[in-house]
Amino acid sequence: MSDLKNDLDATGLLCPLPVLKARKRLQTLSPGETLTMRADDPAAVVDVPHFCAEAGHELLSAMDEGAVQVYVIRKG
Repeated sequence: MSDLKNDLDATGLLCPLPVLKARKRLQTLSPGETLTMRADDPAAVVDVPHFCAEAGHELLSAMDEGAVQVYVIRKG
């Protein structure tokens, strides 16, 4: 079973909430740990990569699962 602190369900939230929640959750992780976030906000496709680049995190993957995008972010 995955660690709940490393999973974030941001479905149903609109910009900027998915990124804000990801930022808050990443603060609880150690550098190198990963966060898996699910979001269905169309703006997240642009917002999440931009957030990672600006904050020094690495976007390991971004994939679609139907109407939901799944992002894996490694804390910088």
